[in-house]
Amino acid sequence: MALKDVVAGVRNEAGIATVLGLLKQSFGERFQTGQSFREQHAHTTTYLPAQLPDGVVFVEGAEDVSAVVKTCAAHKVPMIPFGTGTSLEGQINASAGGISIDFSRMNRVLAVNAEDLDCTVEPGITREELNTHLRDTGLFFPIDPGANASIGGMASTRASGTNAVRYGTMKDNVLSLTVVTANGEEIRTARRAKKTSAGYDLTRLFIGAEGTLGVITSVTLKLQGIPEKIGGGVCGFPSLKAACDAVITTIQMGIPVARIELLDETQMRACNAYSKLSYAEKPTLFLEFHGTEATVALQAEQFKEIAAEFGADEFLYTANAEERSQLWKARHNAYWAGMALDPTLNGLSTDVCVPISRLADCVAETQADIRETGLLAPIVGHAGDGNFHVLVLFDAKNPQDVARAEAFVSRLNTRALAMDGTCTGEHGVGQGKMSFLEQELGPALDVMRQVKRGLDPDNLFNPGKIFRL
Repeated sequence: MALKDVVAGVRNEAGIATVLGLLKQSFGERFQTGQSFREQHAHTTTYLPAQLPDGVVFVEGAEDVSAVVKTCAAHKVPMIPFGTGTSLEGQINASAGGISIDFSRMNRVLAVNAEDLDCTVEPGITREELNTHLRDTGLFFPIDPGANASIGGMASTRASGTNAVRYGTMKDNVLSLTVVTANGEEIRTARRAKKTSAGYDLTRLFIGAEGTLGVITSVTLKLQGIPEKIGGGVCGFPSLKAACDAVITTIQMGIPVARIELLDETQMRACNAYSKLSYAEKPTLFLEFHGTEATVALQAEQFKEIAAEFGADEFLYTANAEERSQLWKARHNAYWAGMALDPTLNGLSTDVCVPISRLADCVAETQADIRETGLLAPIVGHAGDGNFHVLVLFDAKNPQDVARAEAFVSRLNTRALAMDGTCTGEHGVGQGKMSFLEQELGPALDVMRQVKRGLDPDNLFNPGKIFRL
């Protein structure tokens, strides 16, 4: 994350003034320009400075989105899609002003095809709202990024989370999109078929584009059957390497774990204090298994044997829902526990991802860096994917502390790239990781720029994100 990437674009004052009047005329009370509305639609999740839009329009259907895009395009005014505002890298900042398109009222389930295990939803529905709607069908949507994010936002940032080791990420679970393009036309990127060889994969072009290529108006998702049985367990390890080696062996043996989470010593200390627990303050794995009663029990026993080989403590396992929730309490509250280590400080949540064979090396080197830098920074990892998060606690009002935190994040990203990893496994690029993406992809960014110019020649869709033009 780097403050130098948060630049202000050139504002089109005349165009913005015209569009404010036109949208007020068209949308009435559904268009707001008040300071509080604008502040709510700028980035406040990290220390990156907020860049407010000039107005917020609450759309209620694809026709509304098309009308907004046509109006803004005619007057060269930027548009920034807004889901729930839980993104972490400045994705919703209005770098050159413009209009925030709020999707909170586009939150309907348009179709559920239970026989085909898919559904189509509007982008503003949150993952929790969707799963509540699906509960009686025996199906669920498995992607869980932690926050109760909107489905459109999750598609835009290519979200994943704790279940990704079993169910994949958003790119694996989206069958089709409808998107409003630069001319205001709504296109459909694919049909509902589970596989296709027809033309370019436009669906995955828009997934992870962070709203820079068009505005998503519906998402068709793959669904999964709710597992007959869910088991969960926790065990501590004598070292970080032992825990990571246990993860690698588990994955290589093909044990279909649904979640396998790594918490370091600092995070376990935070969780014990915050959630009134008594876990050993050592590298700890939290696991979850999905399946039938017999398969879940078998998977747990197989993991128990692997953990023992690497010197683990007793594997605390249960298939009882209430007991499992209690076992997992530390993981569920990890973010707030980390923040509570020092309530006077701000939190900067950052992530990287490496091949799982390098996870132990990357986390160990990162811990050494934290100690040498004198930071307070617990680590939580989606160990089955090689993805981990560092919550850096720092004083955002102290320029030296900000510089120290930024320097650490820079070294973290460079370290991951040196191990053939990525600067972000889940959070996306937005503004905060633009310079690191350049290190990661080099000349490939020129291809991305060509795509951007081809689909958004006036740079009106969420400008100032992912890369500079």
